[in-house]
Amino acid sequence: MPEDPIRVVLVDDHPVYREGLSMLLESMDGVDVAATAADGREALSVVEAADPDVVVMDVQMPRLDGIAATRELVSRHPHLAVVVLTMSEDDETVFAAMRAGARGYLVKGASQHEILRAIRSAAAGELVFGAAIARRVAEFFAAGPASAPVAEVFPQLTAREREVLDLLAAGRSNPQIAQALFLSPKTVRNNVSNIFAKLQVADRAEAIVRARDAGLGRG
Repeated sequence: MPEDPIRVVLVDDHPVYREGLSMLLESMDGVDVAATAADGREALSVVEAADPDVVVMDVQMPRLDGIAATRELVSRHPHLAVVVLTMSEDDETVFAAMRAGARGYLVKGASQHEILRAIRSAAAGELVFGAAIARRVAEFFAAGPASAPVAEVFPQLTAREREVLDLLAAGRSNPQIAQALFLSPKTVRNNVSNIFAKLQVADRAEAIVRARDAGLGRG
């Protein structure tokens, strides 16, 4: 049996571009354009009604911009995948979109293949960026804020578990940790459970005390 098509909502304030992209996506196998919206505020109600898998979101729009709309949509629908498709490729916009919860970022002018790949990857829970954007994201995280001492504490933990514990010690909730590290909520829950087991602590409060004693959570 063929898989259900990926349901997509397009959000863009330029009607010609929005309609053209809608027609393009409708012509692709495995994609169903469930609805379109002309701005971020309209997107909030459209997504409620259409229940899509992926939202393709512009940034510069009236009434409610794409960053704010992404943040609100991801808050309301944690499993919704948002792919930003915009003219802007400056670092500030890229990282604002990522912090808002976008799973992908493409610059307008991306090929049909790139857009389709981004939609499919985001629907599968992956992060995807255009080539130029991906290089800058990689450089940003390679430079990373983590200091050497953090890697030396709790050697029984993986690097990812230490990152999660550091944010845990800083008072972040699981959803906030998921957003900060670009992980799914389930992955964060699994990491937190592993941390409790490896540190032999009973609960979150005890884990935080252990972590703060070791110097974590103060970044």
